[in-house]
Order: sequence, then C-alpha cells, then structure tokens
Amino acid sequence: MDERPLNHGAAQAMTAPDRPASSGRADTARATGMAAATMGQNLIALVFTVAFAHLLGHGGYGSLSALIAAFLIVSLPGTALQVAVARATALGKLGHGEQLAGTVAVWIRDLLVAAVVLAVLAVLARRQLADLIGVSQTWAAAATLPTACIWLALSLERGVLQGIGAYVPVGASLLLEASGRLVFGVGLTLAGAGVTGGFIGTPISQVVATAILAVVLLKRLGRPTAHHPDWRLRMLVARSWAPLLGIALLAVLQNVDVIVVRHRASGDTVDSYAAAAVAAKAVVWLAVGVALYLVPEAARRAHRGLDARPLLLRSTAILLVAAVPMVALYAVAGHLLLSTVFGARLTRSTAALPWLGLAFSLFGVSYLIVQFLLALGRARFLALLAVGALADPLAVLLVPNRLSDIARALVVLQLALLAVLLSFAHAARPVAPAEAQKSPSWLADSAPLEPTGV
Repeated sequence: MDERPLNHGAAQAMTAPDRPASSGRADTARATGMAAATMGQNLIALVFTVAFAHLLGHGGYGSLSALIAAFLIVSLPGTALQVAVARATALGKLGHGEQLAGTVAVWIRDLLVAAVVLAVLAVLARRQLADLIGVSQTWAAAATLPTACIWLALSLERGVLQGIGAYVPVGASLLLEASGRLVFGVGLTLAGAGVTGGFIGTPISQVVATAILAVVLLKRLGRPTAHHPDWRLRMLVARSWAPLLGIALLAVLQNVDVIVVRHRASGDTVDSYAAAAVAAKAVVWLAVGVALYLVPEAARRAHRGLDARPLLLRSTAILLVAAVPMVALYAVAGHLLLSTVFGARLTRSTAALPWLGLAFSLFGVSYLIVQFLLALGRARFLALLAVGALADPLAVLLVPNRLSDIARALVVLQLALLAVLLSFAHAARPVAPAEAQKSPSWLADSAPLEPTGV
C-alpha cells in the first residue's frame, strides 16, 4: 500500500495540465488578489523610498538608488525565467510531485553554488564594481551579483507555485519580501551600516522569502527524491529565450523615456518628468500582479484546447477598472498629487501627467497581452515588440521639448503597439489538444523521461 503523504497526490493533480478550469468569478478573484499583493508590495516600496530619503539624505539615497538600479538590471533573467517556469509547470513538463520537487532542489543547489562563486569574485572585484555602478560603497556593490542569484532562486520558486495554482503563498511572499527589505534595511541603517545596510536588507529579505517558499513547496510536493534530467537550469535558460527577450523589451518600453528625457532636459524639468512617470506607472505594477495569475492559467487552458482569450479579457478589465479613475484623477488633481507626494518643486509635469497615465495604462494592457502570448508559446510578435522598443526613444527625441508633447507622443506609440498586439491576441484561437502540442512554441517540448536520482 502506498503510504506517501496525501499532499503528494494533491500536488500531482494540481500540476497536471488537465486541471479543471476555474470559473470566471474565481479567475477574477484570484487575479485581483495577485494584483492587490503587487500593489501592496509597491506601496511598501514607496514607504521604503520615503524612509531612506530621510535616513540617508540626498547623496546617500542617490547611492542606494544606483545600487538598486544595478540589481534591477541583473534581476531581469529571474523575472523572465519565472514566466517560463510557471508555464512549464502548468503544462506538466517539469514532472509532478516529488519529481518536480527534485527539479527545483537541483536548481536551488546550482544557484547556491553560483552565488558563492559570484560572491568570492565580487569581493575581489568590489572596487571595480563600485566604480561601474558609480558609488563609493564597495561592499554593497559586491553584494549585487550574489543577490541576483538569490532573486533567481526566489523567482523560480514563485514560478513553480504559480504553475500548481498556489497563488496565496506567491502573493504573501511579495508582501513579505517588500516588508523584510524595509525592516532589515532600516534596522541595519540605524545600526550604523549606512547605505550598505540599506541595500543589504534586500538580499536578507530574499533569503527569508526563499526559505519560507522552500518549506511551502516541500509541503505541497513532497520530499525531492528525483529530478527531470531534461530540465537542468542551463537547459531552462536556453529554452527561455522568448521570455528573456520579451521582458527585456518591455523593460525598455517602460523605462527608456525617462533616460531620453534626462538627455534632452536638465534640472527640475528632468526631476519633474521622472516624478510624473513614477506616478503614471503605478498601473503597470497592477498589470504585473494580474499577469502572475494570467500566465499559468492561460497556458493550462490553451493546452487543453480551451479558449484562453476570455481570461485575458477579464485580466484587462481588472486593469482598466483601476486605470480609468487613475487617469481621471491625474487630469483633475495632478498638480495637487505631485506637490503633495514629491514637493512643489516637481510640478512642472502637471500637464503631462494625465497623458503619461494614459500612455502607461495602454502599456499595461500591452504587458498583459505579451505575457498572454508567451504563456501560449507564441514568439513571432517579439519582432514587432522590438520595433516598438526602438521607436520609443525616437518618438521622445523627435517631438518638441515640452513634457506634455513628449507624453502625447508616448500615447500615440503605445496605442499603435497595442493595436498590433491585439491582432496577435485575437488570432490566438483555441486548437485541439493534440494540435496544441504540435504547434510551434518557444518552450521546446520534451518527451516523457524516467526520473533520475538527485
């Protein structure tokens, strides 16, 4: 008689691609929950910004911002691989139960080894890294590389949990990580560690979140006794070229305007535009949260031969429910909002704020469509997404130097990009399960293989 824990069988059922589809109401509730967790994470991030601006002063916070920016750059692969893992898990490609647990365990082991190696190399080259980032805190600069490995481990765990439908621990980990980053960072700074302490709070919080999710995975999947030999970490990276490219292009579309404006303008004008962009991009983080649910569910439904497009429509509706009043608020009370949050000195972008809000609301919908298409294994749209990423800085460069004109140019660009992506989404009609498995996909299918010992 098989006396393995009952949660092993439950996990196997949850990770199977033929898991019953949720109702529309359940879809909306879960997607809204993930969006709320992401918005909560970013609210804590806002508190982090305000707290460290006061604790470190202008110069110190500038160094901390540079360190965080460097980490965000090296964290892009983790964000992209989370998409790939969520899809592969939802389709059952990584195995089930204990085999899936074994695959994750091998990934984490490899990443721990990489983190140690990178930590040693980063310590030896800490002065060069600090010069590259543009800060004087050499030990904090050295921490950026191993922190990227920790982030990758956390992202892979979240991707697996998304794939088995465990959205509550994923959302909780977002809030836990953001809270820990604030608490550990402030604590170390107050203890005298300064900018370095403020940054080191980030990897500490990620280690805690990674350890907690490891326990969650152990309870849901069982003990790791085997792994899928066709899904070692290097193979996962090689097969995930589409999300890696897609996430990179989305990052360009989301952030390049601020960089270009910094080259075109100066002083308070640049800072005012950056402040307005931060406010306008709040809706993007809502899209990020909704996509955490959209990706695995869309992949699962498409694999079963069901139409996944209604799920995209519901996800978009959740986004628009928040975006429409947000843009209206920017149009009516933009000056008050900017002066209250960022100070009266940074209100030159008041006229541009509603246009920026509209532009990034459109981008938020495009973000969801990109994630949806990646979940379905599509990649042809990436060429047009690359064209959009190239056109974005050109649009900002070619229009007059007024901030409102730049914002309106972004609206036109995002509207054109959205129209193209909508055509790809509309064409994503359901196909029979047998045909779905034969259709071209950026995530190469692998034949079922026997488990291999860890």
